Amino acid sequence: MDLIEPLVRHFLGIFFLMIGLQFSSRSLGLYRRMGFSHINYGARGAAPWWHRQTFNVFRALILGVCLIRIFADIDGVLGVFDSLYQWPVLLSGLVFLLVSYTAVNYLQAFMHEEWRSGIDPRNDERTLITCGPFGKSRNPLFIAVMTGQLGFFLALPSVFSLVCLIVGVWVVTRQAREEEKDLLQKFGEAYEHYRARVPRWF
Repeated sequence: MDLIEPLVRHFLGIFFLMIGLQFSSRSLGLYRRMGFSHINYGARGAAPWWHRQTFNVFRALILGVCLIRIFADIDGVLGVFDSLYQWPVLLSGLVFLLVSYTAVNYLQAFMHEEWRSGIDPRNDERTLITCGPFGKSRNPLFIAVMTGQLGFFLALPSVFSLVCLIVGVWVVTRQAREEEKDLLQKFGEAYEHYRARVPRWF
């Protein structure tokens, strides 16, 4: 535990910092090349807008907490669960985070030009992806994100990370429904057939 605990503590800070940098640089690069933002908040006050705002707040909190933990012991404030704060649990959290990171990057690459964060309001020509991982689940990217949320809880088992997990899963599942409504409007009968054939999650 003397070696694992500092490793996990530093890993979390660096991991979430790199996630933020990667997402920002990817989005800026796409905007520069394509001429439009791939990040969509939706209309102010609408459900997708609130989902994005909530997600951003918790993302900033998680990054801040993980960076502070590298330099200061704030675990008492976070409400760490001592019974779970054991090296097998912490390492399993790291594994889940790495699996999530790999899956998210793979799925975004698989979607290629169709990838968006949020609901794209533009009425351009797009393709409904129904093959590969999307032939097994309608929302594999959201499953990968929730895997990472579980990984964070295991890597830092605490009241704070449990709240993050509950809120995160709630936001993701609600956003999935909103995005499916939009896809049904855009693709109509094709999406109806896809929805009848492929489950929302598993």
